[in-house]
Amino acid sequence: MNHFSLHKGKSPEMQAFPHLVEFFRKKIQQVQPNSMPLKESIGLKIMFVLEGKFEWIIDNQAITVYPNDAVLIFPKQNFGGLKEMWDAGVVASVTINPRFFSEEGELILGEWSSISESEQRLIGKLFLLSKKPILQNFKQLGEILQKIENELFTNELGFKTRINHLLDELLITTARQLSKQDNQRRDFPQTFQKLDQILRGNLAYPWTVEEMAVIMGLGTTAFTEKVKSYSGFSPLNYLINLRISEAIRLLKSSTISLTDIALDTGFYSSQHFSTTFKKLTGYTPGHYRKNE
Repeated sequence: MNHFSLHKGKSPEMQAFPHLVEFFRKKIQQVQPNSMPLKESIGLKIMFVLEGKFEWIIDNQAITVYPNDAVLIFPKQNFGGLKEMWDAGVVASVTINPRFFSEEGELILGEWSSISESEQRLIGKLFLLSKKPILQNFKQLGEILQKIENELFTNELGFKTRINHLLDELLITTARQLSKQDNQRRDFPQTFQKLDQILRGNLAYPWTVEEMAVIMGLGTTAFTEKVKSYSGFSPLNYLINLRISEAIRLLKSSTISLTDIALDTGFYSSQHFSTTFKKLTGYTPGHYRKNE
């Protein structure tokens, strides 16, 4: 097993990838004090354990990880050893520096990524809403890291494109795993609350049933059936009701124009907003505001 440590600005292999902060595989044979102090992460870091047992801290949360477990650390989160030192074992890590990653989960990777902007935002929100940073028994991630390593060191034709695609695959696969893992720990009502929170936080976004199903960690058909059984509405009708509910709040509590309310709550035009609003409330938005 090869061991290496590549860092931005120091390693020639990293010059073609300005969005990579570091990439390494480290074997720790001797435990040394102060070898892993708590530090603020300067990017989106994914750690993967190949051998051994590691005890780490992420933002004051103590975790224990084992072989084939992975850990996700966000930019600006404090991360280090529980006793501020490396435990014995083997670990691989890659750190990606996104162009933007807000505290609200707004993720923008950069021009290197082929993931659509809407999917990047969805991945960011899934990362942020994950309650536990550990991805247990996540062998697939280790396989992707191995492929990135092979491409990086063989330097064959198209290696840059291939590595960027693998980084996309790494993020997509991690988001899917987090979604599935979180939902396995919850019953449907709790998981549905997470979906409701995400939808309410971005009603202007043109949500599809497929994207909502991803958040729930379900296939489209199973998701639709569960939402209808639980709420009495299809996913899209549930979303429309959320939009109308928010529109009513804005009509009551603000002087925002009807056009802006329509766009802010996800309707593609004032006419669409007015027609839908009247269908569900019996009033046009203008008449509703006037009567209030």
